Amino acid sequence: VLDLKANGPMVVEAPPGLLGGFNSAWFEYISDIGVFGPDKGEGGKFLVLPPGYDGKVPSGYFVVKSPTYKVWSFMRLSIADGVEKAVQLAKEKVKVYPLSIANNIPVMNFVNASNKIFNTVHHNDYTFYEQINETIQEEPLEMLDPQTRGLFASIGIEKGKPFAPDEKKKKILTDAVAIGNATIRSIMWY
Repeated sequence: VLDLKANGPMVVEAPPGLLGGFNSAWFEYISDIGVFGPDKGEGGKFLVLPPGYDGKVPSGYFVVKSPTYKVWSFMRLSIADGVEKAVQLAKEKVKVYPLSIANNIPVMNFVNASNKIFNTVHHNDYTFYEQINETIQEEPLEMLDPQTRGLFASIGIEKGKPFAPDEKKKKILTDAVAIGNATIRSIMWY
């Protein structure tokens, strides 16, 4: 996850053959890396800019303009020539760092998450709404279209305002997330 609010513009260096992309904080597509991206599979340096950025943009980068401050970037390398070769290529060539330290790039720390248990699903309880509120408060208002903002406002989630539903509304929202969770699991199972 790139934090453009904390770090400003971020650089992602990708070797040839890397596949990946960038999604907004709302998990909407921003750009590809690889054969479908501007690098056409040849690799290169991507410069991810925060919303409303009006600073200098140096040359030599594939520019990615993000509508949000948090950007989810996912990347993978082919293991056709073996996992070890892909790991070595990643460690040698994949770099992620703030543009502000491009002249002094730190050593990357890679964490092997293979065979590790971790949950990437949002909470399935009332705290789901608290997570949405946190994102709404953090990101630019324009992240969402007016209709979606209106839906959130109808349950008390509005940018610049506290999310503080009473006990009755908390119960309704708790039931709603449970029903939504059960519905999507049923649809996916079917």
